[in-house]
Amino acid sequence: MTETQDAISARLDVDPRDRRRQATVSEAKALSHPLRARILRLCAQHELTNKELADRLGQDPGTVLYHVRKLVDAGLLVPAPVRTGPSGALEKPYRSSGQSWWLSDPLGGNGVDRYLPPIEAFQEELRDAGPGAVETFERFALHLSPQQLEELDLRIVAILDEYVLTENERLDQPMHGGLFVLHRLAE
Repeated sequence: MTETQDAISARLDVDPRDRRRQATVSEAKALSHPLRARILRLCAQHELTNKELADRLGQDPGTVLYHVRKLVDAGLLVPAPVRTGPSGALEKPYRSSGQSWWLSDPLGGNGVDRYLPPIEAFQEELRDAGPGAVETFERFALHLSPQQLEELDLRIVAILDEYVLTENERLDQPMHGGLFVLHRLAE
């Protein structure tokens, strides 16, 4: 079900922090592993079976199934309709529910280590995409007060939210992934 333009506009008129909810313990745990982050990303692009995921990720199907079940249990991955595969066998694909974007502080806790799984997943996705995959790249260093840091984050999230909310309008376009990380530099 797609949102109407009025509903999308109403959501965009809200402070980005108010569009999100706190992650449950189950959701936070499900998002804490780089392989699960990659499964979610792949299933956002295409409905994929456990075997297809295992093949794309170069992993054992049993390992992938364990992680798929964690994501399903957390509501971040949902079964898609059963389909007939190339060999005529019935296949059970999965797709991303899209809920992880709308979680506030989905990784929970404190410290740099909580952010490493999605960063590791991003690095693997970038390597898998191959040479020439990077469409744009910005590297910068800024002096920011705590208030300016919060303002910058809110502005970037608001722009991204606008694109996430209108994603259904661009399903005929190539899919792009990205990661925005702002960190304090070592002294």
